[in-house]
Amino acid sequence: MAEASKIELFVKASDDGESIGNCPFCQRLFMILWLKGANFTLTTVDMKRAPEVLKDLAPGSQPPFLLYNGEVRTDTNKIEEFLEDTLAPPQYPKMCTRYKESNTAGNDIFHRFSAYVKNPNPSMNDLLERNFLKSLMKLDRYLRSPLPHELDQKPNITVSERRYLDGNKLTLADCNLLPKLHIVKVVCLKYRGFEIPRSLSSLWRYLDSAYAREEFSSTCPADLEIEQAYTSVARALK
Repeated sequence: MAEASKIELFVKASDDGESIGNCPFCQRLFMILWLKGANFTLTTVDMKRAPEVLKDLAPGSQPPFLLYNGEVRTDTNKIEEFLEDTLAPPQYPKMCTRYKESNTAGNDIFHRFSAYVKNPNPSMNDLLERNFLKSLMKLDRYLRSPLPHELDQKPNITVSERRYLDGNKLTLADCNLLPKLHIVKVVCLKYRGFEIPRSLSSLWRYLDSAYAREEFSSTCPADLEIEQAYTSVARALK
């Protein structure tokens, strides 16, 4: 029997130096490994202490990075691709999407969110909030629209019943988007008093389905950790 691969994922530590820190890229890879069902070790890296592990394993790099059978990988997209190719069927589930549109759904949200929370000019706030809201509405429309396989099963369906971007299984696309949506939800409420409207029911169906999954909810950093990370990023309106 072949010896099992040795996998270690290094992620950014929280302010306490031990818990999971605010880093959507770290959470993305954490979710992928958990959903793959792989045996792996998770190591949190306290960036304030400039640990020796960074100097020895990945000089000049920031978490996340992966140690796979002694080989270091530091690029998040390439790590994702490597894990999908290496941890493959029949032993591990395939996590790529069925529909290419699922890979780009919601890809403008984080950019518009950043512009919204970083703006200190009150006269620009309404415009930036509307642009941000439009990106959320666009994602809601995608989640509301039935996918082809849903229409094959129920030709008369008008609203999608799926739980996630690409169907009823979490995919690589979800692992990329959900950590960002969690940050968006926490930061907007804290620094702008903005809540994702409940009228975006398909988006909320998606979020509620995701939070019900341990692979997502247990890999999220604490809300306070996210709020502290944005203390100097989110600008007060003056």
